[in-house]
Amino acid sequence: MKVLIVTPHFYPENFKCNDMAFELNKRGHDVTVMTAIPDYPAGKYHAGYGIFKRRRECVNGVKIHRSFIIPRGSGSSIRLALNYISYSLFSTIKALWFGLIHKYDTIIVHETSPVMVGIPAAIIKRLQHIPMVFWVLDLWPESLSAAGGINNKLILGLFNKLTRCLYENSDMILIGSKGYRTSINNKGAFDAKIHYFPNWVENELASDLIINDGIPKLPDGFNVMIAGNMGDAQDLPHVMDAATKLRDSNINFIFVGNGRKKSYVEEFARNHGLHKQVFCLGQFPLAAMPSLFSQADVLFMALKDDPIFALTVPSRLQAYMSSGKPVISMINGEGAELIQEADCGWSVPAGDSEALAELLKKISLLDKSKVQPSATAGIA
Repeated sequence: MKVLIVTPHFYPENFKCNDMAFELNKRGHDVTVMTAIPDYPAGKYHAGYGIFKRRRECVNGVKIHRSFIIPRGSGSSIRLALNYISYSLFSTIKALWFGLIHKYDTIIVHETSPVMVGIPAAIIKRLQHIPMVFWVLDLWPESLSAAGGINNKLILGLFNKLTRCLYENSDMILIGSKGYRTSINNKGAFDAKIHYFPNWVENELASDLIINDGIPKLPDGFNVMIAGNMGDAQDLPHVMDAATKLRDSNINFIFVGNGRKKSYVEEFARNHGLHKQVFCLGQFPLAAMPSLFSQADVLFMALKDDPIFALTVPSRLQAYMSSGKPVISMINGEGAELIQEADCGWSVPAGDSEALAELLKKISLLDKSKVQPSATAGIA
């Protein structure tokens, strides 16, 4: 079967659609990916890529075609808007060519933000009369207001109509969080199309192989590791407020990753005298993460106190759970419920930096042998 995957992000960026594309190819399918020049998460083109560099390539048997985008830069609202618009415009132009020149059997839309990623796919679907699978990773327009801070009713209304139109044109809608079903059905009668498609753990993260080369040794003390994107959704101001409350403790906050809020964390640590407790290690390949996780005492995640994030299971949660380390979260809703059901850690309400600081202080005083994923009774 000839499969076209449409996504704003693909290898060398780390997203689940990489696994899907490569696995489909292994199973004998002819896979093509229509994506953008990689710029995530640093906000600039990855080394070796550019307007005239590697716009077409083949990786692990998967053919990749890259559309021009304006890099997101530091992630300001204007740069992010230009990034979204440029991707939508140039990928739509490419879709007209793809739809007329190439023939596919099905289309899979990997819908991270922006939702406009579905427009070029819908064009090809219409031109070729083939089924379209819409894999929802971000709810729109809810994400636009929750993470982007846009509350203009006209803009949100337009994106609501666009999202509904894309759902209507989809033959199947995949959701990674069960809570997404209600939001999607609020836009129309789509329940029969919706299928639960939970996140999985990448092979590199599930590996027991420990790599020492190039892996920094974590500082002495109780190490709280925060891995992944450092953006608005991760509620870093409240995380840093908790770090401030723990200034006189032996608790370290270890950030592994990148994103537009990384500079905020670094500046906050400098300005508040937390440079000996807050460490930003930067981005590492997936294969290095088990080695980093093994040095942490607990793994931590946070999401903003917003209704949309209460419906979300962060993709990093499965990776955390597979590590065997206790998971601490400052989130509401489905993600917190999953941690409780799996008995793999502790949660405090989203935005409650006071409760987070108290919880971390309690856990840090336990014997390290007792801080295990199953040892949750009587702590929170």
